[in-house]
Amino acid sequence: MSTQKGSPFLVIITAVTVIIIVSLLPLSRWTDGRVKDFSLFSDILHEVEVIKDIADNEEEAIDPELIKAMKEEEEKENRNPLTASDSVLSQPIDTIIAPPKPSRNGDLVMIEDYTTDGVGLIQFRHAIESGSLARVAVVGDSYIEGDIFTQDLREKLQTAYGGSGVGYMSMHSDFPGFRRSVRQGGKGWKTVMANKKADPRYIGIAEQYAVSTTSANASYEGTSAFSHTSGWDRSLFLFISPQNSVINVKTSDGDWEERNITASDSVQCIEVSGPTSRFELKTATSGLIGLGVWLDAAKGVSLDCMSSRGFSGVTLTKINSGLCRQMAEFVDYNLIILEFGINAMSSSQKNYSVYSSHMVRVINHIRACYPRADILVMGVGDRGEKRGGTVASMATAPAMISAQRDAARRAHCLFWDTREAMGGEGAVVEWSNAGLINKDYIHMTHKGGARLADELFRAIQNNLQ
Repeated sequence: MSTQKGSPFLVIITAVTVIIIVSLLPLSRWTDGRVKDFSLFSDILHEVEVIKDIADNEEEAIDPELIKAMKEEEEKENRNPLTASDSVLSQPIDTIIAPPKPSRNGDLVMIEDYTTDGVGLIQFRHAIESGSLARVAVVGDSYIEGDIFTQDLREKLQTAYGGSGVGYMSMHSDFPGFRRSVRQGGKGWKTVMANKKADPRYIGIAEQYAVSTTSANASYEGTSAFSHTSGWDRSLFLFISPQNSVINVKTSDGDWEERNITASDSVQCIEVSGPTSRFELKTATSGLIGLGVWLDAAKGVSLDCMSSRGFSGVTLTKINSGLCRQMAEFVDYNLIILEFGINAMSSSQKNYSVYSSHMVRVINHIRACYPRADILVMGVGDRGEKRGGTVASMATAPAMISAQRDAARRAHCLFWDTREAMGGEGAVVEWSNAGLINKDYIHMTHKGGARLADELFRAIQNNLQ
């Protein structure tokens, strides 16, 4: 009797072929979410991006825009030392600056309330209580890239208060497989960031926009990775069309719909209502300004992840207030969370007063752009540095957190001590050992993001009581 077995090479090729075929099948769509999609390519891209994060951020660079701003302030001080220190400050609402407040109550790291009348999350609370859609924007750097942390905070808020979908989506992503909460595709868009040669007319709170070529498209599909991301009820596309254009849109259960757009310098919106698990758009018009897509429900909570790698937050003073007010006619916010600091600190700098002053300007400018929003500043998370052959918390982290807290106090908004919520001094080592933070000792893993999201969610609920 023959005992010869099949060629190992043939077996491997067959197995890989089967995996590739399964990766391409829209199993979730075919089974209404009962079977989760499997994507070999997404998994590979995810791992590549994580590795890239670690390699690129061994020594996180200081934001060039911040360096430029600091040099400008130094030059002003040299020219007129008596008045230069005041020029950087955007004056607070009143002259009373609240003293620092205790952040911890047992195992809960509370939101510190430095608002003028101690009103806390008043706008967010009112939106939830009204039964309308409460919108949250988390604006930050690479710490939240790929929807890390925000995906879990969104999940908890939507479970508690209702809602679905992932909120804001950019027109294009170079690494769409890195994000687990949505599957993004498309091409034909040129992304422009606020720290590049951007047209100031088109810079909104996301700090980026995209310009279409003669053949541009974008697609967004829900995933079953989280309880409320497999589908949503409203799909919105915000844009500016300098010339007459034609835009086609399509949802999972419908056919392509053609929309003829009249040229305008104002923000326009295409909204497609109705439950769906997929939204697509395409245009053959070049020069269309894509401001973003929003996928959400009509009520509950929608939470946007707006991350910009390498940013320190100071460029938020450049966002166009007129554009923001136009966009707010379609997408307004009740809570804006600012997560920055990684790209503003180093192991050698101990004085962050200039950065703090610039963040006061940022907060007040955002308040002018979105006057109906509460503003919460997140302190920088614990970050590691090598001392000899060991890793410890960066010695200058407390100075940065103090500067961020001081900015919140002077601008009369809310503050949350992220580092304290992680465990304070030495937390980065414990988080690394537990697989909660990457080996760059800066960026959280998905598991770490879920842990931190739980801490902030508890703090938000405590403030809403």
